[in-house]
Amino acid sequence: MSESGTGGSSRGRTPRQGRTGGGGQSGGSGNSRSGSQRDAQGRERNRGPKRNFTENAPSQRTRRADPARLVAFEVLRAVAAEDAYANLVLPARIRHHGLDKRDAGFATELSYGALRGQGTYDAVLARCVDRPLDQLDPAILDALRIGAHQLLAMRVPAHAALDQTVGLARAVIGAGPSALINAVLRKVSAHTLDEWLELLLSDEQDETRVASIRYAHPEWIVRALRQSLVAHGRPVTEINELLEADNAAPVVNLVALPGLGSLDEALEGGATAGELVEGSALSSGGDLGRLASVREGSTRVQDVGSQLVARAMAAVDLAPAPEAQSAGEGGEKWLDLCAGPGGKAALLGALARQQGATLLANEPAPHRAKLVRQALAAVPHEVWHVRTGDGRDVGTEMAGTFDRVLVDVPCSGLGALRRRPESRWRRTPKDLADLGPLQRELLKSALDAVRPGGVVAYVTCSPHPAETTAVVTDALRKRDDLELLDAGAALDKVSLSGHLEAGHDLTAQLWPHVHRTDAMFLALIHKKP
Repeated sequence: MSESGTGGSSRGRTPRQGRTGGGGQSGGSGNSRSGSQRDAQGRERNRGPKRNFTENAPSQRTRRADPARLVAFEVLRAVAAEDAYANLVLPARIRHHGLDKRDAGFATELSYGALRGQGTYDAVLARCVDRPLDQLDPAILDALRIGAHQLLAMRVPAHAALDQTVGLARAVIGAGPSALINAVLRKVSAHTLDEWLELLLSDEQDETRVASIRYAHPEWIVRALRQSLVAHGRPVTEINELLEADNAAPVVNLVALPGLGSLDEALEGGATAGELVEGSALSSGGDLGRLASVREGSTRVQDVGSQLVARAMAAVDLAPAPEAQSAGEGGEKWLDLCAGPGGKAALLGALARQQGATLLANEPAPHRAKLVRQALAAVPHEVWHVRTGDGRDVGTEMAGTFDRVLVDVPCSGLGALRRRPESRWRRTPKDLADLGPLQRELLKSALDAVRPGGVVAYVTCSPHPAETTAVVTDALRKRDDLELLDAGAALDKVSLSGHLEAGHDLTAQLWPHVHRTDAMFLALIHKKP
């Protein structure tokens, strides 16, 4: 789990002092007094007018929900109850509650941290609750996860984490549940995270189970990522580094659309120039909407891995189509087959403009097609067109039309777990099986749509071999007019370092723990002339 705890040292300061937050393993109310109030006969003595209330006296308890913690609670509730995406819910809740930059940072770390660390925190909470966790009211469990993250992985004083989380529960769940939450979190606060892990894992022999609890990943994902490392030529001993990288709070990546955008304003505001790809920058976050270039769409938020694979496809050297040469035509035709929500399409549109090409962006869902149009708005309209339709039909309807095709297929998203903290708990092994046929059909359509002599870039945000090398191998096995180009060399060509070490057997795989990118896979398939 992240240790950043942005703003955590100041959040939740309370007017009372002297609470340690580290005791109370029994989960009691904490109302014991430092001295006896009874005489030798057991009668309670008169305390006089200077009675000192204890820290948990009703008149001293926090009775309101701290806005930043309330935002985190609402995000977790939306994710659990409405199947919402945290990255979409969080900004709206921050705006709704009017959080300033500092509180917004705290709410962001608390939301994402509690979601990322859910598996570890649930293992701890299971030791502190007298019933199975699935028998708790879901709202209570979310409040406990928020409290556990503050206590075990943020720089929040224990007394503040306890007091403010219980206050949140009292305000939005009820007085009865808040007593349970207080008792459980006091037990949690009795140990540090390392101490809890030692207690939980001391007798555990299964390496997968150990990694699952220590790094908060479902066991099937731990096994899948081990398999993925080996499939792409990396040692399986890197698994803990990979899992740890998934739990690091990601830095916001920016891209200036080539020939259209500028990073000057972002760099002046504290962003740093990217080290992997031209025209990129790394930002600590904040309200990026304050940047004029972001508002107008010429500078965009996009992971560096996505930038690299789009640029790699655009940079492949191709011979002009014979019919275009004979007709004296210029300008290639590009296709983004699965364009929504439009991040790669915007970058491809800007690159197409520079190279005198045009881009067709295809997206089957009308609401996502609208997002693609919005993403492309900063690119001159004569360069691009958006098609709303099933990508599997394009290969038949527009066979042999395009010089370059990007097919970024729907996938499990195992390569973007650090940016989508809730997805690791939603995905199941069945998703891999269910997505496989669609991925193969979309790749077939792309291969039919590209002209002889053209190139198809098959891309996934997953390193799993079932979604990457297996799909590509199946396509190559069924046809004799295809060949793999060196995707690793193509990535090196467009990277600033020139030596990413991402290639293996002519395909390429980026990694969070190696390249500090999402785990993007790239295969470049050339249709022979």
